[in-house]
Amino acid sequence: MVRVRVRQHVNPLSNIYQTPAPPPDWTQVYANPTQPVHLDIGCGWGRFLLSMAQLMPDWNFLGMEIREPLVEQALESRNQLGLTNLHYIFCNANNSLKPLLESLPAGTLQRVTIQFPDPWFKHRHQKRRMVQPAMVDEIASYLTPGAQVFIQSDVEAVAREICARFNSHPAFAKMHSEQWTAENPMPVPTERELSTLERGEPVYRALFARL
Repeated sequence: MVRVRVRQHVNPLSNIYQTPAPPPDWTQVYANPTQPVHLDIGCGWGRFLLSMAQLMPDWNFLGMEIREPLVEQALESRNQLGLTNLHYIFCNANNSLKPLLESLPAGTLQRVTIQFPDPWFKHRHQKRRMVQPAMVDEIASYLTPGAQVFIQSDVEAVAREICARFNSHPAFAKMHSEQWTAENPMPVPTERELSTLERGEPVYRALFARL
C-alpha cells in the first residue's frame, strides 16, 4: 500500500480540532463489543494495532489519531484484512477521549498505550503536548482496576513529564522500581521504536497499573 504524505505535526489547539468526535455505535464497530479494550492514544499509521488485533482476537483494539489521512489509511488496512476487533477514530484526544470512554461498555477498558507522542520541544508549544493532567484523570476514571498504562518515548524530557503526571495521580502506581523499564511488555514493537533502537538510541519506557 502506498502511503500518503501527511504533516508530521498537527496543532491540537487549532480551531478545526475543537469539536469532539461523536462516539460510534460499538455494536456496529466490533463483532463482540464486550471484549476487553486496548486503547492506543496517538496511534499514527495504526500498524501497531493492526498487528496486535491479529495476535489477540479476544481483545478489541481502538486507535485515536489527530491526522485524518492516517486514520483513513489505517481503516483501509483493517478492512482489507477483515478484522472485526479493530477500529480507528480521527479525533483530538484532548477533547474526544472522555466522551469516547464514557460510551464504551462498562469495565471493558483494560489497557492504554501512549507511544512516542509529538514532543513539541519549544517551551511555548508545550501546552500542545497530548498527555495533560486532564487526560490522566479521564484514563483513571474509566480504566478498570489492575489494568495497565504503558508509555514510551525517544525523548527523555517528554517521558519524564508523562511519568510525573501518572506518578502524581493517586489512581496509578508504577510497576517497576527502576526509573525506566528496559523491556517492552507488548508483543509488538512500533515502527518508531524499531527505528530508534536500530540507530542505537535509547527508548524511555514506563508501565503503570490502575489501583
